[in-house]
Amino acid sequence: METLTITRPDDCHLHVRNGAILKAVLPHTARQFARAVIMPNLKPPVTTVAQALAYRDEILQAIPEGVTFTPLMTLYLTASTPIEEIKRAAECEYIHAFKLYPAGATTNSDAGVADVTKIHSLLAALEKYDLPLLIHGEVTDEDCDIFDRERVFIERYLLEIVANFPALRIVLEHVTTKEAVEFVESASDKISATITPQHLLFNRNAMLAGGIKPHYYCLPILKRETHRLALVRAATSGNPKFFLGTDSAPHLTDLKENSCGCAGCYSALAALELYAEAFESVNALDKLEGFASFYGADFYGLPRNIDSVTLEKSDWIIPAIYDGITPLKAGKLLHWKMG
Repeated sequence: METLTITRPDDCHLHVRNGAILKAVLPHTARQFARAVIMPNLKPPVTTVAQALAYRDEILQAIPEGVTFTPLMTLYLTASTPIEEIKRAAECEYIHAFKLYPAGATTNSDAGVADVTKIHSLLAALEKYDLPLLIHGEVTDEDCDIFDRERVFIERYLLEIVANFPALRIVLEHVTTKEAVEFVESASDKISATITPQHLLFNRNAMLAGGIKPHYYCLPILKRETHRLALVRAATSGNPKFFLGTDSAPHLTDLKENSCGCAGCYSALAALELYAEAFESVNALDKLEGFASFYGADFYGLPRNIDSVTLEKSDWIIPAIYDGITPLKAGKLLHWKMG
């Protein structure tokens, strides 16, 4: 296969920050994706409809001229989120979900929820107003091994949430483990998951073997090869519960390459090409369109896009750095390129 044309995809999990970084990175996403679910973990976090609309305006201003792109806004759930704000969000056509960060789980999550068991009234409101809950599914206990945090979150919290709120639509974001895949597969059609390119392409050796490589460090962290293979199987299975969410997370290179480097992989520069490489590795390019273009839109109740994008079989090198940001697989060869 020398070319691959698919319906223009959506990115169902994206960080674009704000200010200068937003202006630098957004064109990469807008070139490939028709829409993206925008994460709200700014400083300060996006916790109200008014803040989300202001952030949306900033994003719209950064879209390159002549490019069509729609940001799908989300709100940051806190323990003190008013029920009235959830109702306002449900009534706003531009707000599509709430994001749950366990406090301290990842970048700018300090304002997140410290005790998931104490927000049942908020989850009930999300269920009532049919607003999806997007979950960073990790516990943050210091005594829990970082490689086990996703599994423990599912066992400790997510099973109970699903049992107590069966009509609540949930996206378990950036799944990384065999256990998470099995949980989503066995759950109702209200439960889905996004999968990143880095978790499809790499296991933890990419980050740790032969020296620490900080640009492969993300949260949830890369896992063993057995987990990567489970993710590839899920992504390429044609199961509509699994869909594309890059979790592209730009950090300036000097904030990654230091004694306490930031978590996040910047994949937006070549996101679709990275996914194509993962799918081709198991002869499943025919499954990429559903995963990238259909299943996320269907879950969010959005119309499928009608335009298309084309990838060509063409070798190229990912730039070593872009506007002070080191992209995923910087300086490495890719075999697909978007035309």
